[in-house]
Amino acid sequence: MTVLKAEDMHCGKCVERITKAMEREGLKFEVSLENKTVTIDGTEKEVALAKEVMDDLGFDTVEL
Repeated sequence: MTVLKAEDMHCGKCVERITKAMEREGLKFEVSLENKTVTIDGTEKEVALAKEVMDDLGFDTVEL
């Protein structure tokens, strides 16, 4: 599992946008607004795709 920190995630709407985008890509993930993280369960390729999705949505991420 890979955890991506997204400090600029600040509300339920952010979680909703991320969730819809990740689901469209067929990724296994968990979003935590409390921790401001997205946990990806997948290969390096899937993690790279998740980072790309987050970037496309305007979220800067740091891998923890």
